[in-house]
Parts: sequence; C-alpha cells; structure tokens
Amino acid sequence: MKKNIVTCICLLLSLITVSGQQQKKVEPTWESIKERGYPQWFKDAKLGIFIHWGLYSVPSWTKKEGYSEWAYKGWRDGKSTAVDFAKGVYGQDFKYEDFRDLFKAELFNPQEWADLFKRAGAKYVVLVTKHHDGYALWDSKYSPGWNSVETGPKRNIVRELTDAVRKDGLKMGFYYSLPEWSNPLHYWEIDPNDSIAKYVDQHMIPQFKELVSTYKPSVMFTDGEWWNTAEQWHARELISWYYNTVGPDAIANDRWGHGADYGFKTPEYSAGITMTDRPWAEVRGIGRSFGLNRNEPLENYLTEDALIRHFATLVANGGGMILNVGPAGDGQIPLLQQERLIQLGEWLSVNGEGIYGTTAYKKHTEEKPVFITRIDSTINFNWVRNSPDPRIRVDDFTGEWTGFISPSYDEEYTFTAKADDGVRVWIDGKLIINQWNKQDQTLDGFVQGAETSQTHQSSIRLQKGKRYPIKVEYFEDVQNASVVVKWSSKSQPEEVIPYTALYTADAPDAVHGLNAKYGSMKYSIAYTQKGDNIYAILLEWQDDKCVLNIDKPADNSVVTLLGREGSLPWKYENGQMIIDVTPIKYTEIPCRSAWTFKIEQR
Repeated sequence: MKKNIVTCICLLLSLITVSGQQQKKVEPTWESIKERGYPQWFKDAKLGIFIHWGLYSVPSWTKKEGYSEWAYKGWRDGKSTAVDFAKGVYGQDFKYEDFRDLFKAELFNPQEWADLFKRAGAKYVVLVTKHHDGYALWDSKYSPGWNSVETGPKRNIVRELTDAVRKDGLKMGFYYSLPEWSNPLHYWEIDPNDSIAKYVDQHMIPQFKELVSTYKPSVMFTDGEWWNTAEQWHARELISWYYNTVGPDAIANDRWGHGADYGFKTPEYSAGITMTDRPWAEVRGIGRSFGLNRNEPLENYLTEDALIRHFATLVANGGGMILNVGPAGDGQIPLLQQERLIQLGEWLSVNGEGIYGTTAYKKHTEEKPVFITRIDSTINFNWVRNSPDPRIRVDDFTGEWTGFISPSYDEEYTFTAKADDGVRVWIDGKLIINQWNKQDQTLDGFVQGAETSQTHQSSIRLQKGKRYPIKVEYFEDVQNASVVVKWSSKSQPEEVIPYTALYTADAPDAVHGLNAKYGSMKYSIAYTQKGDNIYAILLEWQDDKCVLNIDKPADNSVVTLLGREGSLPWKYENGQMIIDVTPIKYTEIPCRSAWTFKIEQR
C-alpha cells in the first residue's frame, strides 16, 4: 500500500511537471514565441468558418468585385459604388453612422449558426468582432456608442455566438482589426502612418486585451497591419500575452506588421500556397466579397464542385481553409451560402478521414492543362483575385485575344496596355508593347486598396477602315489579376478599344469582338497521408481504372473507396499504381464532386 501511494505521488508530480512544461510562459521575444510553436488541433482541423457581419451588412452593396465590408472607406473618401447606392436608398443626407439604427439583427439565432457550421464539417469559427470601421460586436468600453450592445441589435453578439459555438464542441476564434478608419486618435490611411502610437497605446492595446481576457478565443486573426511595423503594433508583447492568457490551444495568424515572421499564414482568394513547415489556411468567401454583396452575379459564387475540389487541393498542399459567410443585416445567412456549407459537410461526412488530421503526402497533387474559348467584346478586365472562368485557376493563368482592329481615322494611334501581371500587344504583326514581367505582390487583406498593375504605351500609324490583325497575350502570376487595352489618336480621345472596332475575322459577316482563349493547369488528383495510409482524392472520376503516379505501396496494401464497402483490386506497373474501379456500381458511388481512395498499407 505504501509503495502504491509513493508511486501515485510520483506519477502526480510527473504530470504536474509535464503540464508545467506545456504551460511554459511565453516571453515577449520572437525566439520564445516561435519556440512555442502551433497547437496540433489547428493543423488537424483543416476547415474553419469566417463570419463578416456588421453595419456594412445592412446595405450589403458594393461594386461587383468589391468587398462590401470596406463601405466606410467610401463614405470617408467621399464617393464609391456603396455610397451612391446607400444615398439613393436612404437619402442624400444619410451617413454611414446611421446604419446603427438599421442594424437590428432580428433574425440572428446564434445556435442555428453554430449548428450550421458544425454540419458543414468546420472545427472552428472566426467571427469579425471589429472590422476597419471600428464598430464592435461586444460591449467594449473603448467604443462607446459604437458597439452592438448600446446600438442596433442591443445584443452582445460576441458573447452569444461564442457560447453557442463552444456548446457544439467547436473552437471559437476572433478577427480583430488593428487600425480603424473612424478613430480620432489616429484616422487610419489619413494620418501619417508613423503617428499611430497614441492610438495603439490608448485604444488598440486595451481593447485587444479587453476582448481576449473576457472571451479567451482559441484563434486570433488580426488584420490591417499593412502600413506599420510589428514593433509599432507591439506584436511581440501582444502575442505572448495572448498565449499566456488563453493557454496551449491558442494560435495567432501572420498579420502583425513588417518584421513579424510568425503566425499561421493566410493567403486570400488565391490558388493557395504549398507549405508544410508552418500552418496555413486560405481565407475566402463563397462569393467574391466577405461581407454580403447583393450586387454580385451568381457566377461569382463557387459551385458545389468548385468549392469541394478547391478545398481538397488546399489540404493536399499542406493547408486548410477558412470559408466565409456574410449574413444580411437581419442576421440571416443567405440560403445559397447555407446550401454550399451543407454540401461541403455532406462530402466531408464521407471523405473526412482523408482530410482531418492528415499531412501532406510527398506528392501533393496531379494536374493537367485546361483551356476555354469564347468571344470577348473588348479587353477590359479586373478579376481582382479571381479568374475569367470557374474552370480556370485564379493564379497562374494565361489569356490570348486574336482578331482584327479597324480604326476610324488615318492617324497615328497610341496603344496603352495596363496589366497585372504581363501583357504583350501585336498590331499588324508588329510587337508594339512587351511587358512580360511579374508585378510585386500585394499584401494579404489589402485587395481593395491594392494597385500593382503597370502601364505601357506605344504608337503606330493606321489607315481608316482597314482591318489590321491584332493579338494580345496576358499572364497572371499570383494575387490580383487585371488587364485593359486602350487606344487614342489626335481625333480619338483615349478609350478602351470598343467592340465596334474589333472583329473576330477579316470577313464581311465577322462578329464584333475578339477570339479569347484562357488556359491554366487543373488539379485532377489531391493526395493526403495519415500514418501509413495514403489517400488519393479524385477531383474527376476515372472510368474503368484509376491511375496514380505514386511510389509503389506495400504488396499487402488494401484499397477501398471511402463510403463504399469492400476492397478493390490493384496492380503496380511502369511506375504507376492502377486501381480497378470496374467493380464499383453506379449506385455505389457515395458522393458527388470528388472521391477518395484509401490505400491502407498493412
């Protein structure tokens, strides 16, 4: 008995020591912060839900490719699509601040939200607690009269949703904008960038600590750091304090100012990145705005297939996704967004074994080229961080336009091409513009304010009415994508070359416009790994046999299709694993969009 008591005491002391090591205090140095590392739960989770909801959700309107949550900036700067719309609806004397009285959130049901996110297969939620307009969704004493408890809903949205999310067993995270457009201590993007110290010391730091100490979020997603250094934001002090306050589950992102090479990375509206030594999660909406934008056309929204396949490739490349929903001002998540979440969840209910808790396999993906053709009326595109067509990748794509151009004057014409990234223009077989370089990347989170395109000009003499061959080539590297081609002459003011001057062929019956061809690579298979098991996620079904270009697995490996009973025959020859899929009946195919083969090496 005495020996058992001693053993129990020793075991208890051992556990206390281990616990103490796990709870080791993080010092306000980059070395200490990096030494702490990142919690395993985040690496395993793969899917989170972003929520952009605030005063901007009342009008829910901006330009088609815009971010509606940036509405305040348009009001402050004097004019924008969002401002014009709001004044037309609410009156010319209406101000952004007046949305406080219209933001009622009368349909907001936090438990319904949390249940939906859990059904979607998400493991954590990130709520925008305060965006750049400074309006807080909790009773912050640092935002008097400018929060959801004193105005509008008269509800503590942060508290209510946090409780509901945790009740469903999900982790809760917060987005928090470091700067504010509306704060008199420092009017962001108006006052000099280096004059931010008073705002940081008297407002940002105490409000940040108020939020974290009250609700203890597992994820801290800061933003708006672009124009200042990590030292000006006191990043080391705040990250270490956050970790020490919340504990081992806490994780911070990478948006903390220049010089802060730390945090899980957050590529935004991209083809993702490839990184396995540091956690990352692409952040994006189901449409092209984070806050709800009722001005978006349907084609801006991801289809079920596109969403699932894109998510699978992100995981295969070593990351995950924080998928955004943008509720309306009344608190209802649009039904199309709800449908996409449910479809993703249904797919994960079958294929989640190949997603959750996996790591990147030595070969991340397989891909093949894809091209689409169409007629474009003119060359004037700003895709922001998207692509010309859902079938084309949002990064690393090309465009080519061919046809004929016919001027209205016998004059020298100046052609102007502006692009992000590269553009080349031929007129009558002559290369007159040759800008074939990548542009500097914009900062994550700064999509709407970024301007990375370059302008190039060249002149050539043309004859009235004659049709000249024209060819324009374009390539997109990463992040923002745009291209426009204009012309001007002594008698012709500068304008985007109109469709009336363009022809698809040198024939009397040729239609106006140019022949367009877009191309990119397309993922066909995504690979993941868990222990000795390999998962091959087919992004398009392969009839009769599934061919995997991977190393030979163990001879006794068993292959199954997740969601279907029974194993499948396979062989390995000429450096390829070939799975016989003919035994699978059509009625046995368990899901749409993508299918996961499990290679269990016994």
